[in-house]
Amino acid sequence: MTIFRISPAVADAFPDTLIAVVTATGLRGHEPWPATSAALDQLERQLADGAWQPADESDPRIEAWHTAYRSFGTNPRRVRPSVDALGRRLAKKGTLPRINPAVDSYNAVSVRHGLPAGAFDLDRVAGDVHIRHADGTETFTPLGEPGTTEHPSAGEIVYTDATDVLTRHWNHRDAHRTRVTEDSTRVAFVLETLRASRDGHLVKAAAGQLQDLLAPHSDQTQVHYLDPEAPETTV
Repeated sequence: MTIFRISPAVADAFPDTLIAVVTATGLRGHEPWPATSAALDQLERQLADGAWQPADESDPRIEAWHTAYRSFGTNPRRVRPSVDALGRRLAKKGTLPRINPAVDSYNAVSVRHGLPAGAFDLDRVAGDVHIRHADGTETFTPLGEPGTTEHPSAGEIVYTDATDVLTRHWNHRDAHRTRVTEDSTRVAFVLETLRASRDGHLVKAAAGQLQDLLAPHSDQTQVHYLDPEAPETTV
């Protein structure tokens, strides 16, 4: 079992935070996921037809994250929230990357709802997961760069486990160690907002959509929620 916990300092600084943690066990990443493929195709088709656009930095959902990044010393136009970067890539290229079915599923849901999303292979997570301010001594190995070691700045919000940092700048980039692959069978996906009073319904809708994409290819799925009044959950 793994506990996900928002630190008191983060809860105080961002009192309208809501995080959905969607878990899947017995995940089967090597089989076809037709619903995920269809979701990606639909987004790209709607973009090409002019029927839909991904949220950009003028959208309140993205603007809230830019404001948060600046509050802990990160320039969000140089280091962008994941959903911002993914939406910009989609708008520019007209397509989303195809990584593997589980990652493709949360990317589709993230862009559709304008919410940052990420995932951790729970079999590679050491101990519990904390969302907290970095003290500057932690280490981080970026996804796709196993030979690189970074040190988050003091005050930067990060996801950590007992070993090191799992995401930098709250949701800019995931770590290499806990990356989700086709072989991952026990995964926690996160969907986030800083404005639950306005966008909480989007988080719940996105969590439901993600669960629908995962369920046909998992033994079990569950949705858990974190907020400042209920700052931890066990998955």
